[in-house]
Amino acid sequence: MMMDKIDFNFKDRTAVVTGGAQGFGLDIVKRFLKSGAKVIIWDTDNQMIKEAIKNEDNPNLSFNLIDVSNYKEVTNCTNEIIKDNKIDILINNAGITGPTATLWEYDIEIWKKVVDVNLMGTFNCCRAIVPNMIKNNYGRIVNVASVAGKDGNANASAYSTAKAAAIGLTKSLGKELADKNIAVNAITPAGAKTRILDQMTKEHVKRMLSKVPRGRFLEVAEFTSLVCWLSSEENTFSTAAVFDISGGRSTY
Repeated sequence: MMMDKIDFNFKDRTAVVTGGAQGFGLDIVKRFLKSGAKVIIWDTDNQMIKEAIKNEDNPNLSFNLIDVSNYKEVTNCTNEIIKDNKIDILINNAGITGPTATLWEYDIEIWKKVVDVNLMGTFNCCRAIVPNMIKNNYGRIVNVASVAGKDGNANASAYSTAKAAAIGLTKSLGKELADKNIAVNAITPAGAKTRILDQMTKEHVKRMLSKVPRGRFLEVAEFTSLVCWLSSEENTFSTAAVFDISGGRSTY
């Protein structure tokens, strides 16, 4: 049973949430808005963005239709934002799982696309936004990885590889920024009831669930609470770290 949600204070903070039009990302957007932040959604799904903007109807919410795997688009959007604002929080949430297939049968172009979105998208956003955080001596970055990046999921080599690399990126960048008031952390969730499960076969989803000692999928609100704490001013020490929220699945 879920406990009452903890209140966070993000007043006067601006957050960019990639993949923010649905699932994990949209729930993060809602909590940030409720906590006083200005939020900018970066997503490729124009229809989902429109629905999110309409449903929230909040003057502090805006968006950019953007492919995070395209560095030019990322830098252009970043430069436009920092003309009149600063970016305090970056949530690298955009991701795709790709098809369920053995490595030797995996389509090469799709394999590259999965890596481009999950890994290069995270790199692109960090590379573009971190200089603004350094300038302001403040920043909180949360990279959404996966337990697949730690354990490796059979028939999901591209996704597992990209998320493992995102963990390595987090540890490296966190150390590079450790002498500044900028925290960089990763979260490794187990499977949750979001639309990303629709990209997987029923057998693959069943196999994922069988590995979770809690015996259930992650609730989106549980995930968001951890993101909020890592994104808050309360997190003054933790950086270059990986936080599990896997229901007991992860063993390290």
